[in-house]
Amino acid sequence: MRPICVRIGVLGLALVAGLAAPTAATAAPEAASAAPAPTVEERRLDGEVPREILRRSGFAAVAPAFARGLGRADSYRQARAVVAREGVALWRRAVDRVQGRGPARGDLSRDDDRPLYWARLGMTRELRAWEPGFGLSERQRAALLTELERTSRGQTDLRLPRGGHGKGVKRVLLTGFDPFTLDRDVRISNPSGAVALALDGTVIDTPDGPARVETAVFPVRWADFAEGTVERALRPYLPRVDLFTTVSQGRVGRFDVERTNGAWRGGFPDNDNVSRTETVPVADPASQPQWTTTTLPYAAITAADTGRFPVYDNTSVTEIPAGGDEPVVRPDGPTPGSTAREGGGGNYLSNEIAYRATLLRDRLGLHGTLPGGHVHTPVLQFGARNTDPAAGAVTDPEFVRNRLDIVAQTRAVVGVAVSAAGTDRD
Repeated sequence: MRPICVRIGVLGLALVAGLAAPTAATAAPEAASAAPAPTVEERRLDGEVPREILRRSGFAAVAPAFARGLGRADSYRQARAVVAREGVALWRRAVDRVQGRGPARGDLSRDDDRPLYWARLGMTRELRAWEPGFGLSERQRAALLTELERTSRGQTDLRLPRGGHGKGVKRVLLTGFDPFTLDRDVRISNPSGAVALALDGTVIDTPDGPARVETAVFPVRWADFAEGTVERALRPYLPRVDLFTTVSQGRVGRFDVERTNGAWRGGFPDNDNVSRTETVPVADPASQPQWTTTTLPYAAITAADTGRFPVYDNTSVTEIPAGGDEPVVRPDGPTPGSTAREGGGGNYLSNEIAYRATLLRDRLGLHGTLPGGHVHTPVLQFGARNTDPAAGAVTDPEFVRNRLDIVAQTRAVVGVAVSAAGTDRD
């Protein structure tokens, strides 16, 4: 999820004060309001590709069944129970499908992250259009949509093992993203989302002992990040984990451990075709740093043989030097007093989640004790003969192989990071 990838034509985890203002989670009774129109994201569901992905994965019936459940709700309280139950069920179903539990219900390969994305959008569209007889205020509908987003993304399903740091099973928190740049190619899958589904609840054996991985995914929308979705999801867990990494899709043919993250939004359109060019909005901006840094063991990760893609320690940033007014690329990281324009991971939402997660780590006083940062995977590419979005197939053998290889190598990277971080603590 880097603007640089788009420029070269590539498709492709708070303190009490918080890092950003939360959205309303509950609402007092208000007058009923008309159902809002579908979002830009939701309107893409009308295309043949999303319908094919849902049909070939067995997820086509998810949204209609959800609508029927909503229709049986006689109160806001009942509706919220339906939303929470069905959101969790969608996440678990997607994880189970990817991890080989239960029937595949379709010929789409089990490693595919896209059924979760499109089924969730079908559910949010149904919820947005729902007009119950008991009346629903705008704030209540917004709270239901927030609940559906959180539950269906695994953010309420993070089951960390008990025990203290360094005792027993290590605890790892990993995040991924939805597909994006869908107007360029609506067939797109996001390998980071596939990684999250494949690793959720799994145990990785490392030389430093077993590590349990818990995962969640996040939307590719500027507004959700400004409203604090990252901080709300991660704050309860960062003090309890042994390592965290946010993950997203980055450059072609390579992994990158991003050394530095910048406090700047570069304006590239999100999945609702909204642009934002501004300083990353967080709580207490007066104490906001321009840069945050990884505490992942990048030297050990880049030195290890984790798979077929090379892994780099990416130290480059783009800054406006102190006293200057023009952006300058710095291959070795930012200079003192500079203003961020791109972190190592660019200035899109992958950089922002890395910035927010590492700033949260630092504001919680965990910089010196909690390894965490951002990993960019290679771009997930279709086969050489399947590059026309208008006429191409939604999947092909090389596409599946690439995704499986990226997932396997990310798992190996996490294993190396856990082992190296444990060695460093010793």
